[in-house]
Amino acid sequence: MSTLTIRKILEAVYRGQIRIPAFQRGFVWEPDHVAFFMDSIYKKYPFGSLLFWRTREQLRTEKRIGPYMLPIVDRDYPIDYVLDGQQRITSLFGVFQTELTEQEEKGELWTKVYFDYKSESNAQESQFFALEDKEVDLEKHFPLKCLFDTTEYRKATRNLSEDDARKIDDMQTVFKEALIPVQTIETDDKATVAIIFERVNRAGVRLDNIQLLSAWTWSEEFSLHEQFDGLSQDLEPFGFKEIGEDMQLLLRCCSAVLNHDASPDTLVDLDGAILRRRFEEITNGIKGAIDFLRDNINVQSLENLPFSTLLVPLSVFFTQHDNKHIQMTQEQRKVIIKWFWRSCFSKRYSSGVLRNLKTDIEEMVKLKNGELSRLGQFEVKVKSDFFITNRFKINSVNTKSFILLLAQMQPASFISGNSISLGKVLKEYNRNEFHHAFPKAYLRESKQNEIYHESCLANFCFISKSDNTQLGGKAPSVYRNQMPPDISAILSGAVCPDSLFEDDYKTFIDQRSELLAAKANSVMK
Repeated sequence: MSTLTIRKILEAVYRGQIRIPAFQRGFVWEPDHVAFFMDSIYKKYPFGSLLFWRTREQLRTEKRIGPYMLPIVDRDYPIDYVLDGQQRITSLFGVFQTELTEQEEKGELWTKVYFDYKSESNAQESQFFALEDKEVDLEKHFPLKCLFDTTEYRKATRNLSEDDARKIDDMQTVFKEALIPVQTIETDDKATVAIIFERVNRAGVRLDNIQLLSAWTWSEEFSLHEQFDGLSQDLEPFGFKEIGEDMQLLLRCCSAVLNHDASPDTLVDLDGAILRRRFEEITNGIKGAIDFLRDNINVQSLENLPFSTLLVPLSVFFTQHDNKHIQMTQEQRKVIIKWFWRSCFSKRYSSGVLRNLKTDIEEMVKLKNGELSRLGQFEVKVKSDFFITNRFKINSVNTKSFILLLAQMQPASFISGNSISLGKVLKEYNRNEFHHAFPKAYLRESKQNEIYHESCLANFCFISKSDNTQLGGKAPSVYRNQMPPDISAILSGAVCPDSLFEDDYKTFIDQRSELLAAKANSVMK
């Protein structure tokens, strides 16, 4: 075990000797945590050691240190990659460095840490604070940024009283003389490095599985982050870019395909070499799942899914060795569609997620292999009060299930009667495309919202903002004059009874909720 002064650490980062490997997580400490770390150094409390991996092999992908771009160094220069202590090194560099310019705004706050030299020394309370400019009082706050910059330090202490200057000098001495414990390993075996990295993080705070798996699967030709970024770009034209950004979802898909289990333990136990070899197979399975959802359920974006977890068992079904396409039978299609709707309306993945995922993955594999499968064979019955008691909240599970149910009915514009472009509406997926059949203003004026809430699901239809403006917030019998003469297709596509235009809100909600419940139960058969 060796030690480094803070100045030596700053110099090593400046010249590129200390770097953050790409498989590390980003900087996550809050500003107050950084200030608290400074207080621990000042009070000489234990704060742990740093762990470096020293090698002459420069990694292809690396990260900045906080908001600062690291310098490019000679490839032959020994580099110390940080395996443990990234948060501490980034904090030290961000607080004390003065040579590099920040590349992004998000690092600005925590780099400004101040010593409250008017406060009394206390074993418990911190004397260091991360402050915004407007919070700084130079009568008591001294910036740590200048401690290792002689010129700036002289300027900052010039007008202090003798007692205050002595206190600041003593504080500076502590930081200049502080010794940071460092353990360094030297090896060219990346597998050993990945194992050490994983064990270090098991001993302390576990990193997200994406970081651990990145460490294990990483090679000069394969970066898991880059592979997922590529998948995100491939899916963007189809409205599913967010899938490539949901690392936990993608890891669950990977584990489900390789191990038929998506629990955290199986994620950690994934074999990196196997994942690299079969990664294209996995992504093709994800793409096949998306194609199925688009073609059979009208799902046009990740946001449309009541549960993104539904993609995990689906990816298992559509993954095929040698990247061949799955030849799905009509019976398999019917079973998967039934499972999808039952999972949505039962809120299957709201609780017992891992248990239900494991069951569904196992049954999906049986279905795929032509074996007897019980996929989706759990009882679900949607009652009419589902559409009365649940209110329309665009990102809730029940609302998403309701919207997808309406999307099966070929809804049409209330004004023109033309079919609604569901691809565009669902891909953009925002509140502006859904409005009340009985306008809120009319309900409040007529006091008909006292029995059923004005925003219950049964009062919503695919009505665009422009259509809603033309309908004018009036009674249905009044805005009926703005609609085409023949409205049978409009009402059918909206699953609305003729009683809509009788201006009786209770009757309409009762009848429509019955119709919606019947549709919901029919898609689950």
